[in-house]
Amino acid sequence: MWEKMNRLCDLMEPRVMDDDMLKLAVGGQGPQEEAGQLAKQEGIVFKDVLSLQLDFRNILRIDNLWQFENLRKLQLDNNIIEKIEGLENLTHLVWLDLSFNNIETIEGLDTLVNLEDLSLFNNRISKIDSLDALVKLQVLSLGNNQIDNMMNIIYLRRFKCLRTLSLSGNPISEAEDYKMFICAYLPDLVYLDFRRIDDHTKELAEAKHQYSIDELKHQENLMQVQLEDEQARQEELEKHKTAFVEHLNGSFLFDSMYAEDSEGNKLSYLPGVSELLEAYKDKFVIICVNIFEYGLKQQEKRKTELDIFSECVHEAIQENQEQGKHKIAQFEEKHLSSLSAIREELELPNIEKKILECSADISELFNELMMLEMQLVEQLEETINMFERNIVDMVGLFIKNVRSLMAQCRDLENHHHEKLLEISISTLEKIVKGDLDEDLPDDLRALFVDKDMIVNAVGASHDIHLLKIDNREGELVTRIDSWCTHLVDKIHKDEIMRNRKRVKEINQYIDHMQSELDNLDYGDILD
Repeated sequence: MWEKMNRLCDLMEPRVMDDDMLKLAVGGQGPQEEAGQLAKQEGIVFKDVLSLQLDFRNILRIDNLWQFENLRKLQLDNNIIEKIEGLENLTHLVWLDLSFNNIETIEGLDTLVNLEDLSLFNNRISKIDSLDALVKLQVLSLGNNQIDNMMNIIYLRRFKCLRTLSLSGNPISEAEDYKMFICAYLPDLVYLDFRRIDDHTKELAEAKHQYSIDELKHQENLMQVQLEDEQARQEELEKHKTAFVEHLNGSFLFDSMYAEDSEGNKLSYLPGVSELLEAYKDKFVIICVNIFEYGLKQQEKRKTELDIFSECVHEAIQENQEQGKHKIAQFEEKHLSSLSAIREELELPNIEKKILECSADISELFNELMMLEMQLVEQLEETINMFERNIVDMVGLFIKNVRSLMAQCRDLENHHHEKLLEISISTLEKIVKGDLDEDLPDDLRALFVDKDMIVNAVGASHDIHLLKIDNREGELVTRIDSWCTHLVDKIHKDEIMRNRKRVKEINQYIDHMQSELDNLDYGDILD
């Protein structure tokens, strides 16, 4: 039957997933009554669609689905799709059916982190992989494919929520140990090939493969420890980057100075330079660690300052909103009473007088709410300006002190340069006189042709070191300056947007109240 259906699909002309097809599909699955007709008249909004059925359309390529950003269920079965693609925006997708297509490789699912049910039944897939992002996967249908390696099943152990698996119709399902192997390596599985796995089968499978499973668990535990260690390192590194002092808690900067310094590395073999270099490195690293520790402390201070500021802003807005709510509640109580009085009034002049009074009350409320907002704007402006001054001063002091410490690094480098130059010239003099007792490596001896050559070599090494120090200082200063500028700009922009939103809310509320009053039908009252 499946082959017949595939032959029918092959006879049809491949179709493109364009807007017309998508609109037709959405319209066809919507309500047919008055609400559905109204939706068609007003236009279909793809981002509001939660379910989409596109089966039996002879679709060759998945495309144009980017607008369906809130889609939960997508049916693309019984087409001629060859590649999984175009799904990256469907991050809310929970259910995906790609069965009965021509897919050869599992791919294009990296953003579907909420997917729970995936069907790839009856395709041309030979390997189970590229599902890592599907951490919530519960149901996986891969029957009627070309999977032939039983060890591929081990890949599925990472999916802790997987309870239902279908693999019948694959070459591996013909293996004698097929069911036992899967039950042993996927112990949390409840259904295999549409049949519930009983406890007895699970026990037999576990006993049969116990040794291999124990070995695998040991390896998995080691890998998990390594993964957790790496995650911890990355988290620590991000913390250091936030403080702008990453890789300054050790010899990284010092080592980087010599990483591309071929002349300096050669000169390190001169007599007496090894001890000089070791002392230089120790002092240099101490300064780097001082910068690192100072940077972390300053980051904590900046964070505290930002937290206090955010709390002050939140409290000011909340207090202002409470005052506004209180004034609105008082107004609405009086307004409802006034409307009741208007409806009970029989004389037209009195009605008109009361309506004017209501209108005046609305205007008064508008003025009070706008006054509250103006007060809040002034209060927040003062708070923001104070925070800006504080954070700019903190960043300025941090930069000043870092530059002072970096200057100490340059002083150490200059001192080392002078000592290295002294040793180099002394060595040259000994070589010229034939008094040098130590054997030098050939590439180092090649530098000692004359004084100019050795001075140039020592100078080139010195220039590289100073450049590395300058670059690290420049990077730190540029990044923290940029952070400070963007932070302050964002705070100002957020306040502007908050104010605009609040003024719009006040105007909409007042307009609504005035419109309600203007449209009050008191003709019936007089009748």
